[in-house]
Amino acid sequence: MEAGHFLFSPFAFNKDGASSPGPGACVIPGFPAMDARDKQVLRSLRLVLCSEVLVEGLIIHYLYQEGILTENHLQEIKSQATNHRKTMMLLDILPTRGPKAFRTFLDSLQEFPWVRDQLERKRKETMAEDLVGDGLTGIPPDVLKNPPTDHQINKLARSLGPEWEHIVLSLGLSLNDIYRCKVHHPHNVQSQIVAAFVLWRQRFGIKATIQNLHTSLMAVEVDPSVIQHMLE
Repeated sequence: MEAGHFLFSPFAFNKDGASSPGPGACVIPGFPAMDARDKQVLRSLRLVLCSEVLVEGLIIHYLYQEGILTENHLQEIKSQATNHRKTMMLLDILPTRGPKAFRTFLDSLQEFPWVRDQLERKRKETMAEDLVGDGLTGIPPDVLKNPPTDHQINKLARSLGPEWEHIVLSLGLSLNDIYRCKVHHPHNVQSQIVAAFVLWRQRFGIKATIQNLHTSLMAVEVDPSVIQHMLE
């Protein structure tokens, strides 16, 4: 089995045509999950995607090219009898393929721009609702759109435990990036965490915002008070 990938057994379909993994499906422990908000968006627009998107073609081959799907996934999807079932299977697989799967799926929808727009609008709505629920409405929008400062990153690092690795993976860093941070700071976990977040800020520039950081913290169920403390 390919390292870091999931093994899927044949999928069974219920009376509504929805697919679910067979009993032999297994998940590799520690594989980073898709952001809970992205899962929610895919679930809420599932019927729209099944009725309007033809996945066999550019979509699944782009996802394969970008490492989101494996060759086994391609064969499983192609083996389904109808386009509806092909799309259902893809939507069952995507949430298990890590934090980059949703954005890569959006990029694959070049032939369906109206569907991509719907997904992006729904994602923004979901994030806005979560910001209200997490008590961030009192923070000025310009602060949320800024990258964290060195001082804020240091405060955050003091509040995190082992979950920091999952957080930086969901922010777009790789396992190799994490490894290098550990090698450069072998005896100080806080320095490893600081180095990882500084690398994220440098690599992603204007996209490395406090709001995106907050989203990743919430995805791994870090207490909302952590980011509030970071911003004090």
